[in-house]
Amino acid sequence: MSNPVGQAVLWLNDPLNWTNPGGVLDRLGEHLGMSAAAVLLGCLVAWPVGLWLGHTGRGGGLVVLVSNVTLAIPTLALLTILPLTFLGFGRPAVVVALAVFAVPPLLANAYTGVRQTDPEARDAARGMGLSGGQVLRRVELPLAVPYLAAGFRTAAVQVVATAALASFVNGGGLGQIIRAGFGLDIAAGGGQIIAGGLLVAGLAMLVELVLALVERLVTPRPLRPARRRANRRAADAVAGS
Repeated sequence: MSNPVGQAVLWLNDPLNWTNPGGVLDRLGEHLGMSAAAVLLGCLVAWPVGLWLGHTGRGGGLVVLVSNVTLAIPTLALLTILPLTFLGFGRPAVVVALAVFAVPPLLANAYTGVRQTDPEARDAARGMGLSGGQVLRRVELPLAVPYLAAGFRTAAVQVVATAALASFVNGGGLGQIIRAGFGLDIAAGGGQIIAGGLLVAGLAMLVELVLALVERLVTPRPLRPARRRANRRAADAVAGS
């Protein structure tokens, strides 16, 4: 097979490309590790802020502003700027840059999830003498779980797909396979470039499918139509200005 697609098939079917040091399995572990760390960092930042702003009923404009600002910053720009700070080149700078990219869907869905709580359920909880923090923990947060799952799913897929850029700053991951292919002449490296792209795309689709199932499992059946409508509104808020 002399065409690039045929070369990609041959490359993917070579066991040594999977098991050798720096092969697919090593790069896959790096890719998943830094993606998971970035999404976790994004959750630690975005979820508390989104939940609290949703609970207080304030800061809707702030959510939109933060989401728009973070979406407006190119991830590649962050990947080139952050290594010049104390983070240096390598995995820490990549994780922080990807975490910034994960914040908008996590923040918007956390805020929307709490705001979508049935006001009667909230009032009943307060009538039972629950404090504001208890209402958030016992009523609003459980009902917001499907929205949190939806934001997590969106953020995870975006981060996994974007993490291929980590190779530009010595961050590793599956993007390293693509970069190595570009280091060869196009006749020799075209198949490897396509193979690397297929691996990144396949991993993103797998993450999407798995997390879509998880999102469905944590969403009670009666809430599914309402959650889909609220997710669309959250996406519109993030994309709007």
